[in-house]
Amino acid sequence: MTLKHTFKTAITGLKTHRLRSSLTILGIVIGIAAIITVMALGEGAQNLILSQIQNIGPKLIAVVPGRQPKGPTDIFSLFADSLKQRDLELISRKSNVPHADKIMPVVFGNESLAFTNETYRATIFGVTEHFAKIYDLYPAEGRIFGEDEIKSYANVVIIGFKVKDELFGNDEALDQKIKIKGRNFKVIGILPKKGQFSFLNFDETAIIPYLTAQQYIFGIKYFHRIAVEADTEANVAETVEDIKTTLRNSHNITDPEKDDFFIETQVEAMETVSSVTDILTMFLAAVAAISLLVGGVGIMNIMLVSVTERTREIGLRKAIGATEKNILLQFLLEAMILTVTGGVIGIILGTSFSFLVSFILSKVLALNWAFVFPIEGAFFGLVVAAGVGLIFGLYPARQASRKNPIDALRYE
Repeated sequence: MTLKHTFKTAITGLKTHRLRSSLTILGIVIGIAAIITVMALGEGAQNLILSQIQNIGPKLIAVVPGRQPKGPTDIFSLFADSLKQRDLELISRKSNVPHADKIMPVVFGNESLAFTNETYRATIFGVTEHFAKIYDLYPAEGRIFGEDEIKSYANVVIIGFKVKDELFGNDEALDQKIKIKGRNFKVIGILPKKGQFSFLNFDETAIIPYLTAQQYIFGIKYFHRIAVEADTEANVAETVEDIKTTLRNSHNITDPEKDDFFIETQVEAMETVSSVTDILTMFLAAVAAISLLVGGVGIMNIMLVSVTERTREIGLRKAIGATEKNILLQFLLEAMILTVTGGVIGIILGTSFSFLVSFILSKVLALNWAFVFPIEGAFFGLVVAAGVGLIFGLYPARQASRKNPIDALRYE
């Protein structure tokens, strides 16, 4: 008996019980669809975050107070107050950090904004005029505050697109005054619709001079970050070392292990994001793959039932010359056809669902989310599906091939 004939026989056997065959592969379909969805959305999320980090620019360096977290117990170190005005002044000196082009202290937190009877809770972002160049974000209307306004603790604010919509609707917002923590702030600028940018949504922010934010909004004398932009990408590493040396001298630190600050570059941030998203995606895909195991057990059970039901058929085929190898191959092919078919359907469903989610995220939520088809995931899914059919179909196929033809023909 040729392989082609055995394949046709296997297809005929599956067509005889269409409903049962369809229900049998349901576990495989769900498992493969889940794997494709998780991997597609995982790659999409990774690409979104990495593109946003790249948009900030490879020359940007973030100086963060506290010890660098190395585990869950270190999370509170992120709220340290080790970066002060003196540190900002020392980093700003060309003799200390010669390749620093722009230096910007950053403070942030959440506060309620009010205009007449409307209120909205937004992220207050206290920065300098450099924020526009660093983040490539300029007001669609109005202007940026200047150095004089920063030094004079001016009550001026640039609001995000959503903040403007929530507080003013279709009314004019420029030159109006909003209240932040009981103080009146004049709206001097309105940002264009930007959406999520890295870990900050600029549509939901209110940007004010950092000295004003420290003095009147947060009541602090330290910074949550100091952003430093190197003059060239080639000088980033040297700039990082200069900043470390300057801060260690300022804080009287001789042992680097006792640093009360840490530094992040965009390259390191991208590597961290890639590692985290890859691990998370693989973990979720592994969880989704458990359903493949369940589906494999289901296929083995159904195949054993099928072998019992077709005992007389097996006996008849052996009586007219079919060998144990022919019977084994037929039932093994049936199992593999079921799982591979389930794998193909799962890939189609998973891809369709991922595309739909990506479309919703990009159009409805205005995220720069691009659909990514995980070629590796599809290949992995098909291989796993075929493997499941081979492994879980082998035992029923062996049971069928070992049946005695005489006993099989007598079976009722």
